[in-house]
Amino acid sequence: MTAKGKWARGIPPRFFAWIIKGQLAVSERPGGYARNHRQVRRKEEILWLKSEEFTRVVSLLASPHNLHAYDELDVVWAHLPFGVHDDPAVVLPELYGHLREWLGAGERILIHGEEVNDRLMGVVAGYLRWSGMVASSPQTIAVVEQLLHRQMGPAGRELVALAPTLSGAAATLDQPG
Repeated sequence: MTAKGKWARGIPPRFFAWIIKGQLAVSERPGGYARNHRQVRRKEEILWLKSEEFTRVVSLLASPHNLHAYDELDVVWAHLPFGVHDDPAVVLPELYGHLREWLGAGERILIHGEEVNDRLMGVVAGYLRWSGMVASSPQTIAVVEQLLHRQMGPAGRELVALAPTLSGAAATLDQPG
């Protein structure tokens, strides 16, 4: 492979991991977060997403920073802001409903926040719980911790606990046992 060909494929976003193999993944914001953000890296990471045939990038950032970069590289995106002051009971049912629809249509999706942190872990674990893909909250937490190679803190665990109570949930509440 030529150098040009290799670079044309781009590079994976930092902390990229599959949540549902071949369908749903997470990563840090393409290009990095906050002061570490680099425009060249962002372009390389978006090129990689295209080369890996992602059909949609979902940004959970509170602001619309850098969404134009997806347009410039012809990548479909959705901005579903989930800021620290947003009510999860309002934001997550909409997000989860879209994910169910997009995944059901065969899309390949990357979700990102500023970084891969407890909140993003809780969002994707909450989706697994909300959709009924995983039977209990403790099991869901363990699965996502294993996939992302890090422990989920209280902020993420709260989102997982909330998931089965949200509108549209296929999951039922955890039974004591």
